[in-house]
Amino acid sequence: MTRQRPAVLIARTVFPEVVAHLQAHADVTMNETDAVYSPQELMAQLQGKDAVLTTGSERVDATLLAACPQLRMVANIAVGYNNFDMPAITAAGVLATNTPDVLTETTADFGFALILATARRLTESEHFLRAGQWNRWSLDMFAGAEVHGSTLGILGMGRIGQAIARRGAHGFGMQVIYHNRSRLDAATEADCKARYVEKDELLRTADHLILVLPYSAESHHAIGAAELACMKPTATLVNIARGGIVDDAALAQALRERRIAAAGLDVFEGEPRVHPDLLDLTNVVLTPHIASATMATRKAMAMLAADNVIAYLTEGRALTPLNPQVLQKG
Repeated sequence: MTRQRPAVLIARTVFPEVVAHLQAHADVTMNETDAVYSPQELMAQLQGKDAVLTTGSERVDATLLAACPQLRMVANIAVGYNNFDMPAITAAGVLATNTPDVLTETTADFGFALILATARRLTESEHFLRAGQWNRWSLDMFAGAEVHGSTLGILGMGRIGQAIARRGAHGFGMQVIYHNRSRLDAATEADCKARYVEKDELLRTADHLILVLPYSAESHHAIGAAELACMKPTATLVNIARGGIVDDAALAQALRERRIAAAGLDVFEGEPRVHPDLLDLTNVVLTPHIASATMATRKAMAMLAADNVIAYLTEGRALTPLNPQVLQKG
């Protein structure tokens, strides 16, 4: 008897080589339009599917899992997985995977680019020039904040946070302080030239604060009005983590009132919607969730998700499982 090939849904458009790689092992259904499926559309598309490649746009929860009993695996093309209800996924015996490591350095590069752009007022000055307002030079024109030799604060010190710390300490001579749920070991702190501090000291001391922590119920609005009030009026804030970690409305008010100097944001609450108050400000750099967006890295992310699917459906294993206990039960 010929063994039936597994069926896989790719929920968003991915690179042709990734599709071909999956097609060698499974029957693949693709989202040709790249439109985000509604929850009902996703349920319909997942009927009869063994696995799905998702992005942050697709919510996987108990309701969806109950409607898709054949589903055995969900593979996120991202490091973060706040679109996954992990307790529900694990309770259903479904394997979940993500794509760590392959985007660490690229995302750290972009995080540091936002630090520089925010501190040195690049977006604001470019808009000024493009609007034809540059008619003379002055000594204090768009004078920003020093980066070299300043204090870099990192909230969340995982792989990406550590890569940013190394760039700041080794490349820019910055004093690096960090806060994390758990302190790093001494060797890693030494490699990053980073010093652990409590969150209130991080907020009070950092000249440039960057957020690299995962989103969860506990980290929702980890930076709100009270935290912004603790920061220096000359400080900058960069968020490359997830929308919802910052209270965007409170941040817009703090920026408008110049209670902090500037912000650089790659992620937003309710994205792709951006809080309208942020759009009216000149002292904020805004980018559309592109911190990992190089061709090489995005292809590597999608290929790792595909490799996870292939490994699980053909061999019962996974490269980067989020709930390995499901593998043990199998």
